[in-house]
Amino acid sequence: MSEIVEDGKFVELTFKVSDSKTGHVLSHVEFPLGYVHGVNHSVLAPAVLSELHGKTTGDVIEVPIDCNKIYGPRDETLVFTDRIENVPEEYRELGTTITMENENGDTRNFIVTRMDDETLTVDGNNPLCGREVIFRLEILDVREPTEEEMEAGGTVDQQPDIDDTLKMPI
Repeated sequence: MSEIVEDGKFVELTFKVSDSKTGHVLSHVEFPLGYVHGVNHSVLAPAVLSELHGKTTGDVIEVPIDCNKIYGPRDETLVFTDRIENVPEEYRELGTTITMENENGDTRNFIVTRMDDETLTVDGNNPLCGREVIFRLEILDVREPTEEEMEAGGTVDQQPDIDDTLKMPI
């Protein structure tokens, strides 16, 4: 019998995020995402996590999300354009993420969204701002977590099991 997604259960899933208007896939996970439900609240948006509660292995759900409720409305004051010669060469590529710090020491990620021979534009808004998206999630496994998974709130990186007697000093 399959376990049900509830607080304290280890859940492994895959998901993709599509624009609800165009159907274009905006994001997807390449490898299964594992987390402990009710313990790790940072893996997905709360509205998505709440929809998983009560589901089981093999379930596929679609959750419509208004991203303005998650990230707030788009803020045009977070879009900057500068002359390209003022931008270090390592940032002169579309899609590059640049971490900037304000005078208070707060940091924010900006993404290079436009570039031509003379100017470069960065945008500090979350790329999903202003969009309505659909999270499509497939639950691959629901089970009791190991102690390590419970402590970590999710998947614990597995190290290869190497017999100490086979280790040689370099």
